[in-house]
Amino acid sequence: MAETNSNNTLIIYTDGSSRGNPGKGGYGAILQWGSATKEISQGYRHTTNNRMELMAVIAALQSLKRSGLNITIYTDSQYIVNSVEKKWLFGWVKKQFREVKNADLWQTFLQYYNIQKIKFVWVKGHADNPMNNRCDKLATEAADGGALIADTGYESGLYN
Repeated sequence: MAETNSNNTLIIYTDGSSRGNPGKGGYGAILQWGSATKEISQGYRHTTNNRMELMAVIAALQSLKRSGLNITIYTDSQYIVNSVEKKWLFGWVKKQFREVKNADLWQTFLQYYNIQKIKFVWVKGHADNPMNNRCDKLATEAADGGALIADTGYESGLYN
């Protein structure tokens, strides 16, 4: 079920996709504030599924014009939910991201996490959540599209 914005909380749904993992990839995100809805997506020429899952979250947060918002992010990525909600991310910070995959994206995420009030909620992927299903469609269409850009963090070989 889609949550409605009844308590001044920005609702964000995200998903990422990779064709081949690694391979062409994309992300999709839907932002809901009251009755306003915004969809964003982007495709990448060579990346991984986990990177696209995280890139969806980052892109949604980067699109915001205000800080200090209450945000609930729904994702089917246990990698993201567990990394934040189980505090793994903060252990990685203490060890300065040594031997952590996707360190570039996690460091970017933290810039936005630290200026918002974010809670993650896991939803089952490819199931009965219409917003997650829409994000999946946005992500796969972006991955299959023609306007693919470089995931420089992945393609450099430094963060995978």
